[in-house]
Amino acid sequence: MNEIASSNQLTVAAAGSSSEKANGALFSILARVERTIEEETNAFRTNRDFDIGAFNARKSRCLYELNRAIKDMGTSDLDGALETGLVRLKRKLEENETVIRAHITAVTEVAVLLRDTIERSEADGTYSANEFGAVKEA
Repeated sequence: MNEIASSNQLTVAAAGSSSEKANGALFSILARVERTIEEETNAFRTNRDFDIGAFNARKSRCLYELNRAIKDMGTSDLDGALETGLVRLKRKLEENETVIRAHITAVTEVAVLLRDTIERSEADGTYSANEFGAVKEA
């Protein structure tokens, strides 16, 4: 009887330590995601020569890992600290989205200006057939 009770205690202890390990892994992933999001947001604000593709790949990978870890763990196992961390991450993602949208809007405005300039230059006769003489058909 003692062996069964002892075995059950080990199983419960192992499950507890497994849950703690899962929480620790989730905290680690969460911290990495937050760091990545903060770095990307700051890069958009301050550094015009950063590699957007590299940040996007890194952010996607981190968010994928976080999603997998949460699915593996189950939302019922989330403790208060993890929930707080996820709420904090959500705020950082919203801020990141705002900065990225502003960047996209600025790029779109520049693209429209360039397009309009090109259209006006083509329409002013500079590159028209009349400028270079009539094209003779052979």
